[in-house]
Amino acid sequence: MAEGTTLLLGALDALPDNRLAGDCALPGWSGKHLVAHVALNAEALMNLATWARTGVETPMYSSPTQRDADIETHSALPAPELRDRVVETAVALDASLAGLTEEQWRQPIRTRQGREVTGEEIPWMRAREVMVHAVDLNAAVRFDDLPGDFLESLVEDIVGKRSGAGLELVATDKDLRWTVPGDTKTEVSGTVAGIAAYLAGREADGLSRPAPPLEPWL
Repeated sequence: MAEGTTLLLGALDALPDNRLAGDCALPGWSGKHLVAHVALNAEALMNLATWARTGVETPMYSSPTQRDADIETHSALPAPELRDRVVETAVALDASLAGLTEEQWRQPIRTRQGREVTGEEIPWMRAREVMVHAVDLNAAVRFDDLPGDFLESLVEDIVGKRSGAGLELVATDKDLRWTVPGDTKTEVSGTVAGIAAYLAGREADGLSRPAPPLEPWL
């Protein structure tokens, strides 16, 4: 999580304000939308930390509609203010998690998608956001730049959510293979970084062949 935050902030620092106002890698979003989302995601995960600490149900967002509206509103803020907010909320999330006890880390909570997990899932949820969105900024970070252990964990995570796609995923740079159940079976081979990008719905380099399209992830 800390490494991903450092990557994201480095990518953000390398992006001038005029490029931040332009399109990012996510359809329909500017870089400012993306940064607004990352800041609001930290606040949403602080809600889950509160849930873990108190045992009182505290959802990440009040509703999907409100989440989208908040991103749109915050994306209109001046770029310097958005840059400050993404740092401030990251620091606040760190502080919120640092205060959890061993028992509170094991407190049942629920993700935005309705998955039942424990507080121990929060750092992974944040790591996933900051690592992948560091690439989405269209600055200097690519999937190849992300840590190998993170990429392997990301593939494992997404494979578990892609049931029905019918894929046999073969890493060409490591002795790794993953299977996504489905009625048919298509083999897709490439680097772990390429497979992770493909599964995450991002542009993937170095795959062995054109891979079948996938439904949006997260």
